[in-house]
Amino acid sequence: MSEHQTHTKFLRQCLLYDDSSERRQLEARLIRVQCDLRCVQRAAWLMALLTMLAVAGFGYGAVLVEGFPYTTQQSIINIMCALGVGSLISLLTFACLGIVYRWKLDQQREKCRAHVTRLLESRLGKPVVAHCQDHRAGGENGGSVRVASEAGGSPGNIESAAQG
Repeated sequence: MSEHQTHTKFLRQCLLYDDSSERRQLEARLIRVQCDLRCVQRAAWLMALLTMLAVAGFGYGAVLVEGFPYTTQQSIINIMCALGVGSLISLLTFACLGIVYRWKLDQQREKCRAHVTRLLESRLGKPVVAHCQDHRAGGENGGSVRVASEAGGSPGNIESAAQG
């Protein structure tokens, strides 16, 4: 499973903690876009396979058949050309459509993230962000850098080491 799919699965799990109609709509849209993207990806793989089949047919004829374009029936050459060109055009179209669906999926994921953030803020409150002073070498007070291992590794020791 790719990282993108793992993040989407995690978002869907987080959405389950809300029982609103907005959550159901977001989840339904997310599932629909995922399904559409998978269908387009499968179709693109099929077109890539058909393109390779047409190229292999021409390669076989050019390398192993003596007098290939002249001794082979014109209908077979026309079928291979139509298969190759048609599948190549379809492959490019599906690739562009896949980009569009990936963009839509990213938008849906962003909407889900915003919804999950609102849900967490409503249940847990706003997150607290701690501001740290710059105690690095050349910082405001010109002090030296303390490494976490020097301070014993715990947050309390690190903060007291940074102050002292």
